[in-house]
Amino acid sequence: MKDILDRLEKRREEARLGGGTSRIEAQHKRGKLTARERIELMLDKGSFEEFDMFVEHRSNEFGMEKSKIPGDGVVTGWGTVNGRAVYLFSKDFTVFGGSLSETHAQKIIKVQDMAMKARCPIIGLFDAGGARIQEGVAALGGYGEVFKRNVVASGVIPQISVIMGPCAGGDVYSPAMTDFIFMVRDTSYMFVTGPDVVKTVTNEVVTAEELGGASVHTTKSGVSDGAFENDVECLLQMRRLIDFLPSNNESGVPEWPAYDEPDRIDESLDTLVPDNPNKPYDIKELILKVADEGDFFELSAAYAKNIMTGFGRVAGRTVGFVANQPMVLAGVLDSDASRKAARFVRFCDAFGIPIVTFVDVPGFLPGTDQEYGGLIKHGAKLLFAYSQCTVPLVTVITRKAFGGAYDVMASKHVGGDLNYAWPTAQIAVMGAKGAVEIIFRTDIGDKDKIAARTKEYEDRFLSPFVAAERGYIDDVIMPHSTRRRIARALAMLKNKHVEMPARKHDNLPL
Repeated sequence: MKDILDRLEKRREEARLGGGTSRIEAQHKRGKLTARERIELMLDKGSFEEFDMFVEHRSNEFGMEKSKIPGDGVVTGWGTVNGRAVYLFSKDFTVFGGSLSETHAQKIIKVQDMAMKARCPIIGLFDAGGARIQEGVAALGGYGEVFKRNVVASGVIPQISVIMGPCAGGDVYSPAMTDFIFMVRDTSYMFVTGPDVVKTVTNEVVTAEELGGASVHTTKSGVSDGAFENDVECLLQMRRLIDFLPSNNESGVPEWPAYDEPDRIDESLDTLVPDNPNKPYDIKELILKVADEGDFFELSAAYAKNIMTGFGRVAGRTVGFVANQPMVLAGVLDSDASRKAARFVRFCDAFGIPIVTFVDVPGFLPGTDQEYGGLIKHGAKLLFAYSQCTVPLVTVITRKAFGGAYDVMASKHVGGDLNYAWPTAQIAVMGAKGAVEIIFRTDIGDKDKIAARTKEYEDRFLSPFVAAERGYIDDVIMPHSTRRRIARALAMLKNKHVEMPARKHDNLPL
């Protein structure tokens, strides 16, 4: 019996070594951890249970029968993050470059299916060179099976993709269909076709970093929701993110002990909005002062900075925050901001996460670039997302809410449950100057008349009270009481239930 146990332990040791010590050292020299080291950091100590450690590929083409390594380039299993179960797979770059074979795909498919049955989040740690060329269509078929499961799981369990090395070809489409994508600066990149193919087809000379590095996908394409300095920081932040997320679409948001009083008053908020309506201020300060203990997990911080999205807690329960950022483009809505916020709102609605919206929006960004780029449809995505929500929606207008952007930002008309305004709020079709020049265009040459008309317009319309008189604003609140009012609103709406008409699925303006 002892011999059998010794042989088992020896085979386990061989499997744990992956591609061998020399390749592990090479991985470390690149500033990257190995697949198993990443799992150890990601999960609670000692909680990892591995599946399919001894699986090997079955390919006999191009001499592959002579090179078989246990695990076949991916480590799969389950464990816990702060006591909550998660499933995961971690691609092993030391084994065939982490490339996907038929059996490699079967391992991922198995863990995807198990996560769905258990209704637990699934995390993919990517560090791979794409499909295993020697296996041809068998590898492509494996990708298709993985993709299909990504779609089936969408909106049922949270799916997180962490890009920790190369991620090319078919490998990029699975992350693209998950809920969140995060990257590691300088060591990870994503692209459909690599620099060599790009050079051959288009004659463009570009590096991997310039083509699909973290700097590109967090600022220009918006593909990635964030980037971190190294593997360690990235994985620790993923643990933090998991703490905010429900396990599935029916479990409800996680609730953690709150050491921050829900009725806490913050007098500094009374002076947050400047007297000059054209002067910017940082909306993030408001989010941090409303959220429990100032804990805010921001998403896509470097992309579409004119709108902020992320998770926080109020009274110990997860809340999604959406806020116009006056510090960037005056908080205007453009195509990128609309898409960014719409995707976040839809995620929150799918998983029963209440949404708090802070509004300071002067309208949609004008110009040919925006119109040619489809601003109408992109703006409609955010409108569609809010209108479709069945989760609690609490909205606070801090300053400007002009034009169609007022409607789009979780107004009462599209489904806002409780809509508050600060006394500094200005709710109107447009700013006073533009409005007066249209209404009283015959008086444009008379500066005194225009000034008087502008003052009249400001007094009548640039306040929250016209909207409040019609019931579009439920209350005009003191800024310092914002956290208390939001906490009470969310408590009241905790059991909100909305019946939507039966349909196969909606037709989101993609």
